[in-house]
Amino acid sequence: MNLTLSVDEQLVREARRKAEAMGTSVNQLIRGYLERLAGITDPGADASEFEHLSYAAQGNSRGWKFNRDELHERR
Repeated sequence: MNLTLSVDEQLVREARRKAEAMGTSVNQLIRGYLERLAGITDPGADASEFEHLSYAAQGNSRGWKFNRDELHERR
């Protein structure tokens, strides 16, 4: 089914830029959002998306690693 939305032009430009950086399209992101909203999920697709986003994140922990004691420390 085709769906027509009224969306601000600047919002669409920014969404396209971010979707491209994620290696996907605005259409795919909206479809995925609607599926989650409706409670329709595919665990395999979710895992694949998580893996893709993990590799695309380009994070840098500067060598820091989780420490069990720090994780359970009450602050």
